[in-house]
Amino acid sequence: MILAAGQGTRVRPLTKHTPKPMVPILGKPVMEYLVEHLARHGVKQIMVNVAFMHWKIENYFGSGHRWGVELGYSYEGVREQGEIVCKPVGSAGGMRKIQDFGGFFDETFLVLCGDAVIDLDIGAALAEHKAKGAIASVVTLEVPRDQTKNYGIVVADADGRVTSFQEKPKPEEARSTLASTGIYIFEPAVLDLIPSGVEFDIGSQLFPLLVEKGLPFFAQKRPFNWIDIGRVTDYWAVTQQVMAGEVAQMDMPGREVRPQVWVGLNTSVDWDKVHIEGPVYIGSNVRIEPGARVVGPTWIGHGSHLRAGSVVEKSILIEHTRIGEGMTVREMIISPQYCVDRTGHTSYVGDEITPLRWGDARA
Repeated sequence: MILAAGQGTRVRPLTKHTPKPMVPILGKPVMEYLVEHLARHGVKQIMVNVAFMHWKIENYFGSGHRWGVELGYSYEGVREQGEIVCKPVGSAGGMRKIQDFGGFFDETFLVLCGDAVIDLDIGAALAEHKAKGAIASVVTLEVPRDQTKNYGIVVADADGRVTSFQEKPKPEEARSTLASTGIYIFEPAVLDLIPSGVEFDIGSQLFPLLVEKGLPFFAQKRPFNWIDIGRVTDYWAVTQQVMAGEVAQMDMPGREVRPQVWVGLNTSVDWDKVHIEGPVYIGSNVRIEPGARVVGPTWIGHGSHLRAGSVVEKSILIEHTRIGEGMTVREMIISPQYCVDRTGHTSYVGDEITPLRWGDARA
């Protein structure tokens, strides 16, 4: 199961008009990397719980046949005053809703958050789960103590048995530095502990219940890459890592026309009159006027336009973004409507407090 019903409020404005699993990395939705990874490991049937702008996920992924899997969707919402509105029922509640509807979870199953990219050895994780006779397993990674406030923290004994679970504790209150990665392995019996028809969360409600009842609940510690996009600042940092080639199985699209410079189709760039330092991706139908300067790692989404003398450095340009003449964009995520610096500060087109001038390249 892929958890995809949340609104991703901590990643706004990136998620203002886009479900969090659809936020792109190298031009592909985060969730697509998950589906590809599951398919590589032989997972063929995947249910996805959806709510906020659910049609964007459903229309993009469809039945899943492009990836060699079967995808199904469980919508979480209610009717209010004649209108259908999304109403997520929590990560555990979403599992129970799927089970109550059609009994999908009839054997050991994996649950993943739809907003992270992973390269976990799923076979090894399942083998450890089985060997320990676990009813539930949570895959964890060590994080710096000052980062515990951003994660669900797992406390386990020497055998890996979970003894308590803290939801985003302050660093001084954290009893461990093992962070839950949002990757869980469950036996169907765990669903009996989740009440039907109510909002119920895996981390803050189901996990403490498992500990309270003394059930075989284990934390797994194994080396793997986990690229979590919990905040806007994470998205900027992750894109920088990926474009610098630091993440396996995430290859640049397009054609490499110069060392570490990739382009899409039908670009308009006077290569003798612009300065470009890779790694840089220039999407299809991008226009870069003479005198512009681009320094990587930078992603320029399709249909964008860099006016003469503009500078774009270590930034992400969402598709159809126009950068004004002589403007400098440094360490930003920028779209036709908004820009976000690497600290998370957001400005919108028309704001008088920002000197930056940018807009929609389609107009």
